[in-house]
Amino acid sequence: MSDNGKNTRILLVEDDVNLGFLLVDFLESNGFEVKLYRDGQSALLGFKRAGADFCIIDLMLPGMDGFTLTARIKELASRIPVIILSARSMKEDKIAGFQLGVDDYITKPFDEEELLYRIRAVLNRSAQPEADAQQDFPVISIGQFIFDSQNLSLTHGSISQRMTIKESRILGKLASSVNNIVTREEIMIDIWGDADYYTGRSLDVFISKLRSYLRRDPSVRIVTIPTLGYKLEVEKA
Repeated sequence: MSDNGKNTRILLVEDDVNLGFLLVDFLESNGFEVKLYRDGQSALLGFKRAGADFCIIDLMLPGMDGFTLTARIKELASRIPVIILSARSMKEDKIAGFQLGVDDYITKPFDEEELLYRIRAVLNRSAQPEADAQQDFPVISIGQFIFDSQNLSLTHGSISQRMTIKESRILGKLASSVNNIVTREEIMIDIWGDADYYTGRSLDVFISKLRSYLRRDPSVRIVTIPTLGYKLEVEKA
């Protein structure tokens, strides 16, 4: 599995043929390998036969419903990430899903881009324990700054700025893609788990705080890319 989940094998269970084919095309265009099933029983047999790295499961399925299918798959592979799709937005359904160990619950209709970022966020969280086992928390240079994500500090010369957890995570996400665009949706879903209006306003506040921290080095700046997101630009010395 490569960065952002490319080549991840997704088991997609959706009985709406049109939506199923649209999701297959969209996910495959973003580098995923997708196997589509239209009912729970065939999906379970397919999982037993070939496995998968990730499951996206509709709740309302003929025969075996999505909750039952999720429970059966979790019995076979408890750590596999699962996202539930449902036209039902009742709190009880969401609680039932999370009690089964699902990683996210998306209510229909939904935006395909949001689904993509939610998949990537789940994959990033799932990979984190493995990444932590392979390396310590990184201490990296950003221009004249030393960014220590473990100790939540951003140091410039003799001045050390203590950061909040969210400030550190947002800066870390931008720093992992220096001079490249990181979308607002990707940041919000990865940090907050949601991408609504209020989360967007919170992100604006955090970006403003980070900009104030980075002003000590004019070669480093967070640039807003209208309608897309942000880019952490670092000029080479």
